[in-house]
Amino acid sequence: MATEDRLRTYRGKRDFERTREPSGKAAAPAGARPRFVVQIHDARRMHFDFRLQVGDVLKSWSVPRGPSTDPGDKRLAVPTEDHPLEYEDFEGVIPKGEYGGGTVIVWDHGTYEPLSHDRRGRPVDFAESLEQGHATFRLHGSKLHGEYALTRFRTGQDGEEAWLLVRKGPARAEAHGTPDPRRARSVRTGRTLAQVAADARRE
Repeated sequence: MATEDRLRTYRGKRDFERTREPSGKAAAPAGARPRFVVQIHDARRMHFDFRLQVGDVLKSWSVPRGPSTDPGDKRLAVPTEDHPLEYEDFEGVIPKGEYGGGTVIVWDHGTYEPLSHDRRGRPVDFAESLEQGHATFRLHGSKLHGEYALTRFRTGQDGEEAWLLVRKGPARAEAHGTPDPRRARSVRTGRTLAQVAADARRE
């Protein structure tokens, strides 16, 4: 599917004359390792947005409790619409009344390695593995490192899906779950949600 089509839902939900969110123009650099980003979003309900670059878009999941470094934590992840690649850098306040209105910070970002394979150990295309409902990958972020898996465990009659995001591997002494989102700081600017909101009010 063309990038333009994959972003149709994203664009249809937003008024870009009101929100500073990117409308989406960039193509993926040839040969570059795919990117990921985790954003904290203080909207109607506080949550983390987990996004993986797949081709020219960011596949996105809303993770209410955020990704964990503890393999014992199974975190619910609900798919949302594909986002443009430029969304990796988005930090700011989405105006009240707009879709997703609230404050956003970039909690973590970096690159990832697709690790999905079939039963014979042969590599499987990452987009295909997501379509099949199970994908594994290794994150190389500023805060998140190591192997994770996304697994679809429910598809409702209305087409809504539910996934689990889980840290793979043995439990580690340094595993610490997820930080308090209101105290967490942006990996880009060092600001908290409250500081980003205050800066926006001064603009």
